[in-house]
Amino acid sequence: QLQLVESGGGLVQPGGSLRLSCAASGFALDFYTIGWFRQAPGKEREGVSSMSRRGEVTTYANSVKDRFTISRDNAKNTIYLQMNSLKPDDTAVYYCAAKSGSYYYTTLRGDEYDYWGQGTQVTVSS
Repeated sequence: QLQLVESGGGLVQPGGSLRLSCAASGFALDFYTIGWFRQAPGKEREGVSSMSRRGEVTTYANSVKDRFTISRDNAKNTIYLQMNSLKPDDTAVYYCAAKSGSYYYTTLRGDEYDYWGQGTQVTVSS
């Protein structure tokens, strides 16, 4: 069964950090472009970051650039999102996703992704 499972969400104060993890099972992540998305209450889903199959190319939304870092460990079949300098506007459910595709390809379009995790809540509040 193909599955993505996120972990690492929680409550953090403004300015703090969190690291999200997303473990894949049932398929090898190194054949896939990966992405992180988020959805806040009452808002549309937003693409946060994407990384190509071997990590050569990364893309970030302007809202998280220079604060968030996407990474992958293909040997562990896991992807990560390091989030620093968190703001209340970062509060959302965060989802990881995987898309089969070619090398060097990234995308923040959710409709291009094949597999999704169940989401993990991140709340930034004092």
